[in-house]
Amino acid sequence: MTKGGMETVEVFTSEGKGRGLKAQKEFLPGDVIFAEPAYAAVVFDSLTHVICHTCFKRQERLHRCGQCKFAYYCDRTCQREAWLNHKNECSAIKRHGKAPTENIRLAARIMWKIEREGSGLSEGCLVSIDDLQNHVDSFSDEEKKELRADVENFLEFWPPQSQQFGIQFISHIFGVINCNGFTLSDQRGLQAVGVGIFPNLCQANHDCWPNCTVIFNNGNHEAVRSMFHTQMRIELRALSKISPGDELTVSYVDFLNVSEERRKQLKKQYYFDCACEHCKKQIKDDLMLAVKEGESKPSAETVKEVIQFSKDTLEKINKARMEGLYHEVVKLCRECLKKQEPVLGDTNIYLLRIFSIASEVLSYLQMFEEAADYAKKMVDGYLKIYHPNNAQLGMAVMRAGVTHWHAGLIEAGHSLICKAYAILLITHGPSHPITKDLEVMRVQTEMELRMFQQNEFMYYKMREAALKNQKIHVMPEPSNETSPSLFHKKE
Repeated sequence: MTKGGMETVEVFTSEGKGRGLKAQKEFLPGDVIFAEPAYAAVVFDSLTHVICHTCFKRQERLHRCGQCKFAYYCDRTCQREAWLNHKNECSAIKRHGKAPTENIRLAARIMWKIEREGSGLSEGCLVSIDDLQNHVDSFSDEEKKELRADVENFLEFWPPQSQQFGIQFISHIFGVINCNGFTLSDQRGLQAVGVGIFPNLCQANHDCWPNCTVIFNNGNHEAVRSMFHTQMRIELRALSKISPGDELTVSYVDFLNVSEERRKQLKKQYYFDCACEHCKKQIKDDLMLAVKEGESKPSAETVKEVIQFSKDTLEKINKARMEGLYHEVVKLCRECLKKQEPVLGDTNIYLLRIFSIASEVLSYLQMFEEAADYAKKMVDGYLKIYHPNNAQLGMAVMRAGVTHWHAGLIEAGHSLICKAYAILLITHGPSHPITKDLEVMRVQTEMELRMFQQNEFMYYKMREAALKNQKIHVMPEPSNETSPSLFHKKE
């Protein structure tokens, strides 16, 4: 296919998996295989007033649409760019009296686009909306009930003067959103802020150890530099060397789970049985369930008890985090680690989860030395489990680097920040805001390291002064989400 910059890939029928994407040329790690603007996208209900409805960046002050009083934009540039997609929505919201839920809004945007352009292939798309999988036949009774409610609410919102669609087609669109909706994140990439449909990306099949990653790029809409405007888009980027004819795969779920758990999650959310190599051969499961080796190897009974205790503690931790009781979280983590460390191996996922939470929350509470200790152990474990070019690994290493910097451990901090930068150059690319932030930190820590090596005493004196005028920010409040998952599932 050579439609609108899509000449680097082709759609093919993959045995047992339906359609898939295949490379047409060689790619190296970090190469952008293709970039794709959203067919349609909306901001989550809970964030409609703090996120720009065009580029999905989080902004302090946003302009509100004077007509519907619902949509918000960074500036006039974003507002103008949104008008084609917002025009019908704007009058429908005014007529309806309020904005419907994100699912209804996304379905309506898709239908208005079909009304404008027809449902055939649109510019740059390898498949039409009609041809996307909807999996409605696989829905559970609960999901079917939700689907019926969505269709009813949609029909109430949909204006009588717009093109009318049949119930079956409307159900198809909701099914497509349910299993193909892609999570959009803010410019820092840390918070899921919306959902969009990207038809070409939907063709990429899942593999737990993929050769590609997908990154959301908010684009650049700054009005003063209109010649440099770039559209909001997703980028499919190569993680390893890909030869012509290789299938392009992405991971729909985080790898940090044993194969049985990943398979369960994929079956429940995406209605297929994962048959990738890592699941079939249970590769790395032994690392993720590792126990202490040596003289005093714990009994199977002890291991079972500790894992159950870890699961119970993680539930309590989630509850405490939801309530913002961070000192309680730290207490629970320390108690759990006391039980885990003599029994579980250093790559055991239950141990790593506690290290991750403890380091994040302690950093927020500015207890940096203890946080750095846990962050180091977390990263050591992650490096043995994750693909070396995994975006979540890169983000975790970055977080650990910043924590070490705050703890005054400049050598380890600089080394981790460099390691994170190398990963993020591949997964996010050099122009992504996170990579740019990291580059600034890398330069800053390199200067500090040089100063530290020349004169330690002077370094600490200057650091004390610099901290009062802090460049590397205080850690953000811990979020209850892990980094946004690839595809957005309605919970």
